[in-house]
Amino acid sequence: MLTALALTLPAAGCGTAAGTQSPAAAPVSVPSPAPSLTLGGASAAAATSAVPPQPPTSPSAKAATSATASPSAEASEAAEESTTQAVARSDGRGGPVPFTPGKAMLGSYLALGGKSLSQSLSLRRGQLDREQRIVHRFYPWQGYIPTSEPDVSKKSVLLASWHGAPLGGINNGSSDANIRSVARKLKAMKRPILLRWGWEMNGDWFEWSGPKNGGPANYVKAYRRIHRIFGEVGADNIAWVWSPNWNSSPNSSANKVQKYYPGDDYVDWVGISGYNFYGESPATLFNPITKIYGGRKPIILTETAAVKGKAAWIKQLGAWVNKTSAVGAVVWFDTDVQHDSDHNFRFDTDSSALAAYRGMARSSRFAG
Repeated sequence: MLTALALTLPAAGCGTAAGTQSPAAAPVSVPSPAPSLTLGGASAAAATSAVPPQPPTSPSAKAATSATASPSAEASEAAEESTTQAVARSDGRGGPVPFTPGKAMLGSYLALGGKSLSQSLSLRRGQLDREQRIVHRFYPWQGYIPTSEPDVSKKSVLLASWHGAPLGGINNGSSDANIRSVARKLKAMKRPILLRWGWEMNGDWFEWSGPKNGGPANYVKAYRRIHRIFGEVGADNIAWVWSPNWNSSPNSSANKVQKYYPGDDYVDWVGISGYNFYGESPATLFNPITKIYGGRKPIILTETAAVKGKAAWIKQLGAWVNKTSAVGAVVWFDTDVQHDSDHNFRFDTDSSALAAYRGMARSSRFAG
């Protein structure tokens, strides 16, 4: 079923559509390269249920993103030193996927070349001596969406990234039947699900983005409509993940990330997409949004990976999570087959990177 999807939808998750690292211009999640995936052994029937590809990255877009969207290294380090994260309260936050203060769940989007999901999970289990606490899957707006994920252990939490669509067709009610159908299917899984709909909306690479749909207000309206319909269907196993890119594109006052926030009543977890395409530190990528929302909602890094200096960056990531109490989950974008990207996001590309990731995975902070 979904164990071998070929991801070919437009714009997935690791970047922006034009190569700015806000996810990046491809499916990663910043105007930088956003990855779109093709899983090994995917069947034709499941091909549409993959991660959307990111828009190709142009040198000019990359330069613009790096220069205007990401904070300077100096400002980033200052923020890292001066920002005090609110201590997460044990007040039931996280909805059906509860947040445990002091413990972060660690998981992955897994699409390893030549391997099914089951085989990929087995490989990572052997390398890390632990299960994936979160398994990330991408589903299309319309088309094949399963009512079960047999390869995802009941001990793991399913993170479902559900593609968006042009917002006009959502807000005018013409998509209500599709939304109800998806709500019923996810409800039928009878397991807690982290649902990330319409991610990286503050970038300009996806068809559901604010910049392509008249601004943030239309995104908020669509998000709330979908939330309401899921409630009417009784899909009470859904933990809602609102997941912007770490920086916005365009980087303007009208496109500030705060303008896309649907409200505390509609969000259980705040997600962030961010990769070190231009050498950004974890603090640069994740401090700004964590500072805004970390005192109100648990933070999940829904898409992240290193593409350069992997071992050192993984150690930095572990150190950042250790001192950022609001973080309740980290999800690695673990693939070497992302369409429209020549990056290898796997953490086992060399022995030092694998050792660093293994050390992070086995630390007490990641025992969630």
